[in-house]
Amino acid sequence: MDFTGKTAIVTGGARGLGLSYARALAQAGARVVISDIGADSAGAGSDASVAQLAAHALQSEGLTVIGHGGDLSTSEGCQQLIAHTLEAFGQLDILIHNAGWVGYQRIEDLDTLFLQRAMDINLYAPLWLCKHAWPHLLRSSAPRIILTTSDRAMYTRYEQAGLVAYSAGKMAQLGIMNALSHEGAEAGILVNAVSPVAKTRMWGVTEEPDELKPDWVTPGVVFLASAQCQDTGYILRASNGQFTATRFTENPGVDYPRNLARIKADTAQAVAAAWDSIKQA
Repeated sequence: MDFTGKTAIVTGGARGLGLSYARALAQAGARVVISDIGADSAGAGSDASVAQLAAHALQSEGLTVIGHGGDLSTSEGCQQLIAHTLEAFGQLDILIHNAGWVGYQRIEDLDTLFLQRAMDINLYAPLWLCKHAWPHLLRSSAPRIILTTSDRAMYTRYEQAGLVAYSAGKMAQLGIMNALSHEGAEAGILVNAVSPVAKTRMWGVTEEPDELKPDWVTPGVVFLASAQCQDTGYILRASNGQFTATRFTENPGVDYPRNLARIKADTAQAVAAAWDSIKQA
């Protein structure tokens, strides 16, 4: 795929999955802005040199990449990143919000600072980024937004104790995806999400893994960012070089909101009696 003439932003782009995405897009001809606050493994602190060192490493490979080390938890921080991108490259075509953080805190222990950190990364950053990127994406011939969710949030069977704040943020990005895929449809702004499984420092892995490699997720993200992708509102699950796309779809025959075309019940007891069938409907 050829991304010559395209400009992409990759948040959380200095390490792990983000760095793999940035490298692949740049190798395909894109001009890439790596944005990374340089937080530690607990999601705290900042180090602007992390993004700059990653950018320099890719520049040494002959790629057109610059770094950005700002805080994306505020509208002003996101606006500054978009302005930084436009100043450097004059346009924006692709926005990939990959930045993330996994923290564990059970609901009875949940505190304000912990929840705020999760929401800053998974709710406020994508909203503010999309707000400030939107006018510039409208000028692109193939505008693309890719958000990041998690199987651990989407499926009960993969949940883990203490992930309530993380899961709330990851599901929030699916709500953003659905809303913006609708808002952007007429203008051709396609908005999808990736649910990646990869061994990175969030797993406590610092060496090259022998399975669940970040690079094995990247082809799917590159496709979603490309002009060849013509779908919007999809979740691309990616793991071990395998991909499956899913989305929220309505049951057949529904006339929303008046007729769900399913099982009727006029009392709680009737619901109870039909519960097994309701679950299958």
